[in-house]
Amino acid sequence: MPERVTLSQISSRSWEHPADRAALNTLRSLPGFDEVVRKVAGFLGERGVRLLFLANAVRVGPRQRPDLDALYTEVLATLDVQKRPQLYVTQTPFLNAMAVGFDEPFIVINSGALTVLDREEQRFILAHEVGHIMSGHTTYRTLAIILIYFGLNNLPFLAGLALMPFQLALLEWYRKAELSSDRAGLLGIQNEQEAMRTFMKMAGGDGGKDQMDLDSFMAQASEYEVDNSAWDTILKILATAFRDHPFATLRAAELQRWVASGEYQAILNGNYIRRGDEGDRPLSDDYVDAAGYYGDRAKGAIDSLGGMLDRARGAFSEAFRGPTK
Repeated sequence: MPERVTLSQISSRSWEHPADRAALNTLRSLPGFDEVVRKVAGFLGERGVRLLFLANAVRVGPRQRPDLDALYTEVLATLDVQKRPQLYVTQTPFLNAMAVGFDEPFIVINSGALTVLDREEQRFILAHEVGHIMSGHTTYRTLAIILIYFGLNNLPFLAGLALMPFQLALLEWYRKAELSSDRAGLLGIQNEQEAMRTFMKMAGGDGGKDQMDLDSFMAQASEYEVDNSAWDTILKILATAFRDHPFATLRAAELQRWVASGEYQAILNGNYIRRGDEGDRPLSDDYVDAAGYYGDRAKGAIDSLGGMLDRARGAFSEAFRGPTK
């Protein structure tokens, strides 16, 4: 395969999905958001986070899984990451990985991912998680994981806060953040077929001795995207509202759409935002860009159902509305 391009001094703004930025800024605007972040971070602290996530994991290095360590080094070099986050492997059969932490974020990859994925697919996963760290996602991702892990009702120090809109908004952002980091994953691997194959394995495993066909999977992803009647759209919303990740088929289709836009190739050609050159982007621009992804599909479908889902619509409107002036 062609040699990968080193993306010197690339800023995460170059790949961040507008729906990610819009959802995060909306989340930050919710009443009580700062208080929840402060209470959860204060309750656990940096050491508590490490104890929670690393109680059953091994740290990767030159003598501990050296092949994975070398692959990780290549990913960091491709995305020009100067400070190396620690990488751990935990014994878990599910195909997953996560970037977590408050002040010193780190990456944990499940052993199941290393079993199911080949080397290039592992590269995609590692670059995806590095993308989370470069985008500054880890504080809010850690918060989301803790709330999911413990459950809202089991955190007494959050008693008295109106948490349902917050939970919906947090999970909505969490899913949109995945779309940003999928782009980082593709930039780290620079191989569209391998990236899409990773999504296929996320959805259906490695197939074992049976055959898996990537073209059929991408056709399936297209079917999910095309079917956008009001009722089907609301069913999709209800199916994902409390999920922490988008469906693998949707992620594949969304990443393919980004490739088709030409933005991916432009970055490989050197046309991207460098660190320190991000400037100030008005939040209104992010909402406009995100409207085609979220607003037109989801909010319009909810409105079309009239009073049938008034309570659900109220929660979503509260959670996802833009900040008022």
